[in-house]
Amino acid sequence: MHRTERSTSRARRTERRTERRAHADYTGGVYGSMLAASVTIGAGNLGSFPRTELVLLLVLTGAVFWVAHVHAQLFGARLAEQALERRTVLRVCRDEWPIVKAAIPPAVAVAVSPLLGLDVEGSLWLALSVAVAGQVGWSVAAARRAGASRRLMAVTASVNLLLGLLIILFKITLKH
Repeated sequence: MHRTERSTSRARRTERRTERRAHADYTGGVYGSMLAASVTIGAGNLGSFPRTELVLLLVLTGAVFWVAHVHAQLFGARLAEQALERRTVLRVCRDEWPIVKAAIPPAVAVAVSPLLGLDVEGSLWLALSVAVAGQVGWSVAAARRAGASRRLMAVTASVNLLLGLLIILFKITLKH
């Protein structure tokens, strides 16, 4: 390959990466944060190692939902429209990855909670708070990336905060 061909090829790859970032969809992050919050409120009866179990539950649930979303994207709409190519599979996997990424901060919060002197119940509340904050953060990032006005970013943050507070209300009212 000649120098100019390498430069052109490199420029095309850079252009594709820039375009992917410009069209990034943070829906998975919002969804993954809501999922993490829901997993946290549903984790009522943990076993002998509750923090370890909750960390695993958060990460593994995020991974399972990621696989489910990738499968739905690839074998739902995409299969009818185009042949399944490696590049398509990798793109869909990457596009849906925020679902897993959103589970990591609440899992880390649970893992470090003993360092903060929190008991298991405090760890659950910390994870839930981190998940709700992530949900709001992902929604604002999505709105900002889409070029939304400050007003619209505030609206999406408020709606996602309200949804997160509903999840917290469920935790308070539905004791295990």
